[in-house]
Amino acid sequence: MPDPTHSPESTPGPPDSLDPDEEDLMRSLSRVIYALPRALDADMAREQRLPLIEYQALMHLSEAPARQLRMSDLATACERSLSGMTGVVHRLEGQGYVRRVKGARDGRSWNAVLTDTGLARLEEAWPSHLASMRRHFLDHLAGLDLRALGAALRAVAA
Repeated sequence: MPDPTHSPESTPGPPDSLDPDEEDLMRSLSRVIYALPRALDADMAREQRLPLIEYQALMHLSEAPARQLRMSDLATACERSLSGMTGVVHRLEGQGYVRRVKGARDGRSWNAVLTDTGLARLEEAWPSHLASMRRHFLDHLAGLDLRALGAALRAVAA
């Protein structure tokens, strides 16, 4: 028996095909999602001997209250698994850029804390990261409404 709450008129039809500009945008975006992080990472590794993920961890810690984050929050900020982030923090800890301390709330979790040495390393690497972002991405957006683009990208990510 047909469902009376579901009429054929309320069933959406097939989606509209992409026009050539939409198709090009989607294909380009797909390439950017993979190519941009690789390009930034290659520049950071070559110029600073600091992989992009390590730079990002230092950056997020530098912006956090008391320059520290729970490991799970740092993993989320860096879009990594907790186990992957643990490896990154372990490497940074070995270089003296980060130290791990027991969480004050429950004593079971760990926090990553940016050291003064880590902050100095971040400040040293920042110009290379900025130049790389400009060269590989921002310089290609000249003339576009960056505020509108940023808002659109945030909406997509949400």
